[in-house]
Amino acid sequence: MTPIELQHVGKRFGATTTLRDLSLSVAAGEFVVLVGPSGCGKSTLLRIIAGIEHADTGTVSIGGRDVTALPAAKRNVAMVFQSYALYPHLSVAANIAVPLAQSRLSAAQRLPILGGVLPGTRSLREGITRDVRAAAESLGLTPLLDRRPAQLSGGQRQRVALARAMVRRPAAFLMDEPLSNLDASLRTQARREIVEIHRRVGAPTVYVTHDQEEALTMADRVAVMQGGEILQFAPPEVVYNQPADLRVASFIGSPRINLLAAEADGDGIVRVAGQAVGLRSTVHGKLTLGLRPETLVLSGTGLAATAEAVEFLGDGLLLHARLRDTAAPVILRLGPESRGEVLPGQPLHFRFDAARALLFDTLGRRVPASTLTEPLLLV
Repeated sequence: MTPIELQHVGKRFGATTTLRDLSLSVAAGEFVVLVGPSGCGKSTLLRIIAGIEHADTGTVSIGGRDVTALPAAKRNVAMVFQSYALYPHLSVAANIAVPLAQSRLSAAQRLPILGGVLPGTRSLREGITRDVRAAAESLGLTPLLDRRPAQLSGGQRQRVALARAMVRRPAAFLMDEPLSNLDASLRTQARREIVEIHRRVGAPTVYVTHDQEEALTMADRVAVMQGGEILQFAPPEVVYNQPADLRVASFIGSPRINLLAAEADGDGIVRVAGQAVGLRSTVHGKLTLGLRPETLVLSGTGLAATAEAVEFLGDGLLLHARLRDTAAPVILRLGPESRGEVLPGQPLHFRFDAARALLFDTLGRRVPASTLTEPLLLV
C-alpha cells in the first residue's frame, strides 16, 4: 500500500492547462518536495491531494483508499499554509485544538456554555487538552499556549501551525511554502525543525517550495516541476549531479550551471570553440555542455576567458568571466584563497573535471558521455 498515489492527474483552468497527465507516488515515511518556478503547477497539485481542488482527470489515493471524489474534510490529511491560517481571536492552545474539537465534539458540545454541561463533553475536552499540551511540548510551545497569534514571532506562528497539523495524527502532511514568510536565519532553523518533526511523526509529507535550497536540504526525493509536468523525481543528489533534462540542470543549482555551446565530431570527441575538452559523446553534432561552477578551477592552460567581476562570499568567491572565443558567460566558484588572484579585465584559463561534466542534445535530453584516456581539460 502506497500512502499517497496520483495516477494521470490533469487539471485545466479555462484554456490554461495547469497539470498534464501527472503521476506521483509517496512512500510511507517519505518526505517529498515539489519544486519549480512560479506557475509550474506545484501548489495546484498539493491542493488536489488535499481535496481543495479536484482533478479533471486521473485518480488520487491516500492510504490505499481512492479519495478522488471525497471532500477535503474526509481525506484525513493536514495542511500547513504559507499564511499559517491561524485564528487571530483564539489563543495558541485553542488554535491547536481546532481540528480535535471539530472531529471529537458534536456541534452542540462545541457551544460555549451549553456544550459544557452535555454528557461526555468534559472527558472529551480533557482528552483534547492533553493532546494539545503534548503537541505544544514537542514543539517548545508550552509557555505560549495562552498567547494570541499577534503576540508571536513568525517562527512561533509557524510552529503553532505545525502543532495544529500534528495533533490530529493525519494520514499525510501537506505543506505549501510554509517558510516563505520567515527571514533567512529563521528559515534555516525551521527547515531543521520540520524535518525532525517529520522523522518523529513518520507520516508521509509533501512539501511545496520554489526555493531549491529547501528542496535539496529537506527532501528524501525531489520532484522538479515545470509547465505542469514532473521533469525528474529522484533523491536530491541525483537531481543535482545527474539531471535528466537540461531544464532540470538549469533550474537546480545556485549559482546556476554554466551552459556552453559544444559539438561532437564523427568520432564523438566533444569540442568547445574548436578545442577538445576531454569528453566523448554517444551523440554527434551540436550539444550543450553543462558545468557546475564548483567543478571549474583556474589553470595555466585550458579554455581561455576574460574576468568580468568577482563576488566575495566569505567562505569563497564567485568569479564571473566570458569565454574569449564565444563571449559565453561562465561562473567559477573558488575558495577564499583565490581572492586577489584575478581582477576584472584580466585574461585567465580554466579547466574542469570532465567526469562531472554534463552533455545535452538539441532537445535538452541528457546524453551519455565518457572521459577520454588522456583528456586535455580533466582536472
